[in-house]
Order: sequence, then structure tokens, then C-alpha cells
Amino acid sequence: MNMPALTPAATPERILQRLDWKVIRRLDGLLQGDYRTLFYGYGVDFADLREYQPEDDIRYIDWNVTARMDTPYVRQYAEDREITGWFLLDLSPSVDFGTVQYQKRAVLIDFVATLARLLTRHGNRVGAIFYGSRVERVLPARGGRMQVLSLINSLLKQPQLARAPFTDLTPLLLGGLHGIQRRSLIFVISDFISAPGWERALQLLNQRHEVLGVRLWDPSEVRLPDLGVVVMEDAETGEQVTVDTHDGRFRRRFEEVARRRESDLAETFKSAGVDLLSISTEEDLVRTIVRYATLRRQRRR
Repeated sequence: MNMPALTPAATPERILQRLDWKVIRRLDGLLQGDYRTLFYGYGVDFADLREYQPEDDIRYIDWNVTARMDTPYVRQYAEDREITGWFLLDLSPSVDFGTVQYQKRAVLIDFVATLARLLTRHGNRVGAIFYGSRVERVLPARGGRMQVLSLINSLLKQPQLARAPFTDLTPLLLGGLHGIQRRSLIFVISDFISAPGWERALQLLNQRHEVLGVRLWDPSEVRLPDLGVVVMEDAETGEQVTVDTHDGRFRRRFEEVARRRESDLAETFKSAGVDLLSISTEEDLVRTIVRYATLRRQRRR
């Protein structure tokens, strides 16, 4: 299921109904209801180690201890503590980039609504911090379906800025660092088109919480189509420049800059010890979340 562009008829209830039917039902089948694949390890306490039993889930084998003891051992967790999920949301002008059919903002709303629904459906709480040109709003963490609808409604009402100072993600990350007291699962959702210097704040945030970076991107940001002479405009500053996209050398330079930026971003997250999940405006959301579950399984091994 591709994520549609936002329309004036979009309402929180309709968006959630669509996601319940077209995304969450499919995830229930693919993940067989085991959402520990997505969230296990977040907001839970390690309790003990014991020898492996035939009915145990092999995903929870502690391979380091197994190697030392020469017999399989599994980790046990105290899971009665609820998970608190937080969404740190970059809603700066560049997030409104995309085609007429698929926009990064629409991807963000569908992803946030789906994860919030999955968390609250299992008795957990979710909250959000909204960033436009600055930290503009905090939605306190609460549980229940009404909280998901409130979150979607806040996203729909968040103004789309025609112009803003160049994005600086540092205040958003520091807002999470200083404003979220209890250890939580934090999704930092952005296209990460930002002024430099936010990397340190990401590291500090990850020392206190469990953090996942979610990068929004559109294929036209990395592959420039041959459209002849066009005027390109910076979504953040409004600066315009005329370019000849028919020039193959220019397109190759454009793609090389995009690849270098993607490589630098991956290295930034690796250095911070934070997983990075990239979501394209053309990617099926169910496949994206299943890919995230696979990433989580690999990290636990």
C-alpha cells in the first residue's frame, strides 16, 4: 500500500480506519501478532539468565554467555513495565516535498499513526514533539485510541510553512533529551536536511533512551529526471536556480552529491549507535515496517 497525498477530506478517523484495514491487518498476519519483534527490548528490564529449554524462542539466546558456558542460555526480561513511545517530528518545509500523489508529510503521518496505534493497542502510551521552524508543541504521552486520533489531528492541523529558516534539528533532539524524563522508545522522524551540529544531541539522546531514526525521502531527491531547463527552488529558503537537467554531467554530479550525503548520514547514525530506517514516498508501508522488524531481529542476535 503506497501512502496517498493528503487531501482536504482527510480526517483523523478516516486515516485511522484506512490504516487499520490496509496496514495493521496485514501486519497482524505477517508478524502473527508478535509485536515484541518491533518493540521488545524497549522499556523492559533485563531480569535473569537461564538455560535454554526446547520451547524457548531462539531469538532471546544470549550468544556471549552461551559461548562462555558451552551450553545455550536465554535472557529473561521483566515485561510488566509499559513502553512509552515518543515521536520527535520534523515538520519543516522540506518535509512537504514529493510528487502530487506521494508526499513525505503523508508518509510521516501514516507511519506515526500506525506505530502509535500498535503501541497504544497493547496498553502503552505515546507522545510527540512537533518541530516546524522551532519546537512548537508537545503532545503529552497518553494511551488509548483517542490519543492516536489526537496525534493525527495535531499533524493534520500543523501548518505547512512556505518559508522558514534553514532547519536545525538540534532544538528538536534537545527538546526530547530534556523534556522526556522516563526512559522511552523514541522515533526521530525527519528527512535530516538540517544545519550541521545535531549529531552530538542525537548521541546524548541515545544514551538516555532507545532511539530509532526514521529518514523520509523521495526518489527525485537522489535521481534527477531529464526534464530540460527547469527552475529549482529550495523548499526551506525559497532560493531559486535555473539548471539544465538534460546535461548528463550535471545529473551525475547531482546523484553523486546525493549518494555522499546518504553515506554521511548513515555514518552519523552508526557513530551514535542508532538504527536508521529509510522510508521512500514510493514504498509500501507494510514492507517498511516488516523491514524494521527484520532489522530489530538482527540487532538482537
